[in-house]
Amino acid sequence: MADITLTHDELYAIVRQFFEASSLSASNAAALARVIVAGEGDACKSHGIYRIEGCLRAIKAGKVVPDAIPKISQDESAIVRVNAGVGFSNAAFEAGAPVLAERCRATGIAAMVINDCTHFAALWPEIETLTDMGLAAMAMCPSYASVAPSGGTEPLMGTNPFAFGWPRAGADPYVFDFATSVAARGEIELHKRAGTPLPEGWAIAPDGSPTTDPEAALAGAMLPFGGHKGSAISTMIELLAGVMIGDLTSPEARDALGSLSLAPAHGELIIAFDPARFATGRPGDPMARAEQLFEAILGQGARLPSQRRFKARAATRAEGIPLTAAEKANLDHLLAHGLDAA
Repeated sequence: MADITLTHDELYAIVRQFFEASSLSASNAAALARVIVAGEGDACKSHGIYRIEGCLRAIKAGKVVPDAIPKISQDESAIVRVNAGVGFSNAAFEAGAPVLAERCRATGIAAMVINDCTHFAALWPEIETLTDMGLAAMAMCPSYASVAPSGGTEPLMGTNPFAFGWPRAGADPYVFDFATSVAARGEIELHKRAGTPLPEGWAIAPDGSPTTDPEAALAGAMLPFGGHKGSAISTMIELLAGVMIGDLTSPEARDALGSLSLAPAHGELIIAFDPARFATGRPGDPMARAEQLFEAILGQGARLPSQRRFKARAATRAEGIPLTAAEKANLDHLLAHGLDAA
């Protein structure tokens, strides 16, 4: 079987069809398909169609309500609350994002709390939704305990991703999105599938010794990036996006799931900023000043984060998303068998 190329719309239709056939409501299926195709289209394989099976397992295990309807609530504060109803976070974010943006423009800063959700995707699609609205934003969430704290020997923290974005007129936004572990768990799982060793310094085995074996790493613990610095940022995310919003921390999420083979259930925190409101009364245009900074970075031969993603996106928009024969065969298998494929 030859490798194939699909347009974004063609792959979106296939993935959405699959999720609708697997008991998800139309709105939930559409939201999941959008982020999965976005990952695949940006050549982020660890957050592309590879994630379908994890979603499937969560549905089949009864850990996700497939037709959940997000419920939005507000008070006089700058906090927008969205209860995902034990559904996937994606539809909850899409429902709350316009409300968050409206509140942010009114107050200059606003936060959205998503509770009772299952989160499996990258954070940059959410960040880019807000930068497209002219807002700066950051997002964070716990995961399930799979990362040892700096100096520790057992999994306690999640991979705990953190993302930030700044809008740019006529250009791709400034966006970074990274796990606070050395690598995302999905990267280790992809190494396991490929039968390739991990780079040194990514993980420890169950006995606490360093390992480059993906299976030993998955049974043991990943490591935080930057030693104690990454460990401290990961702890901050547990506090802000777990404890503070009244949702599960990574150890609690692991205990609630009983398995690391399912997408983790917890909450998420998104904070939006209106640069123009913050700069009111001060000299200079914040957008123009930001461009000066970006130009200075690029002028030294450095690159801005996400440039590789944006280049891949432009290529797949023009030429289509390439899939290997094995990936297409797996998609066909999932379409044919639905939940039974989990």
